[in-house]
Amino acid sequence: MIYLDNSSTTKQFSEVTRLMADVAENNFGNPSSLHQLGYESSNVLRKAIAQIDACFPSGGRTIVTSCGTESDNMALVSGSAKLKRQGRKIITTAVEHPAVLRTVERLKEEGWDIVLLPVDKEGTSSIEALEAELDENTVLVSIMTVNNETGTIQPVKKACTMVHNFAKEHGTRIFFHTDGVQAFGKIDLRNSDFDLISISAHKFHGPKGIGALYMKNGVNLPPFIMGGGQERGFRSGTENVPGIAGMGLAAQMSCTDMDEKNKKLSEVNNYLYNGLKANIKDIFINGPETIGTSLDEPGSRCPSLLNISFEGVRGEVLLHTLEQDEIYVSTGSACHSNNTGDSHVLTAMGRKHKEIEGAVRFSLGQFNTVEEMDVAIDRTAKAVERFRRLGSFR
Repeated sequence: MIYLDNSSTTKQFSEVTRLMADVAENNFGNPSSLHQLGYESSNVLRKAIAQIDACFPSGGRTIVTSCGTESDNMALVSGSAKLKRQGRKIITTAVEHPAVLRTVERLKEEGWDIVLLPVDKEGTSSIEALEAELDENTVLVSIMTVNNETGTIQPVKKACTMVHNFAKEHGTRIFFHTDGVQAFGKIDLRNSDFDLISISAHKFHGPKGIGALYMKNGVNLPPFIMGGGQERGFRSGTENVPGIAGMGLAAQMSCTDMDEKNKKLSEVNNYLYNGLKANIKDIFINGPETIGTSLDEPGSRCPSLLNISFEGVRGEVLLHTLEQDEIYVSTGSACHSNNTGDSHVLTAMGRKHKEIEGAVRFSLGQFNTVEEMDVAIDRTAKAVERFRRLGSFR
């Protein structure tokens, strides 16, 4: 099996699976209970949160959620509610994950002024458009760190500085949120100044059904889920102790030696891209060609992603053909796969219907190797050649 759909979900680290089983067996007490079992479970939570906190800017706090989608929802809904007396404008981009876009659609129905920033042909959002849209009615800006379909690293560092400087000059408050789901564990977020960061454990070799929202010190959002006051009152509900423990260990493992891991990931990505170009005619990349590994390289491509359009081939057909050889890819965001129509990301980049129809996303993880890419290149080239030959007889 060659798994190239890591942007949809990753395989859990074996160490994470073993830890979660041990915690479920031996630390089953409610962390809020006052007895010894509760105290032991509470200690497990504290250790896991410390592991996650170490991957974020210092001085903030981590609020555990059920997933990246909930983290995005909490940032937007609670963030806008906190500042609604100041203004009613939210700025985001046309290429955000549906967790952001569907949420701002709902907020628009409730009377909020929503602005979607455009992107260029490589999927990079416009800083100039952001600067033009900022005004004293703006209370929240949300721009993803890495796009989940193209891997484009967005200019979030520059955008965040621009937003905070504007707010300071005009005596207002504007929260800057970034959807860091595809970036966490690959792009170092520790030196950023973001107010809110969303992550999801199953994107960095942790368990499904658990995520987090980082809040910078001084950012106090209204509770998103009310009840018994867990998560310091921000998100009530009895904690998923095994899931949080697994997320903590996965975060620590993913954020250790990131430079070395990114070097390997970049080599595998470039090898795959160059091999596809050398063996298949009439293909083009959706997103930047140059790979980048930091917030200081906006407009480059995260080494975990490669989105290619194959002319004269339907991406979905190619996906299922590769599946027969146990090579697993995708045609876009798994969270959007049940919806019909062209990718909103590639559409915003100016791609035509036929180009979008032929797009395939290869997404890499820590377990992928160059040797696997040789097989993937060979099988993809043979499948594309066969489909094109069949197409010529129609």
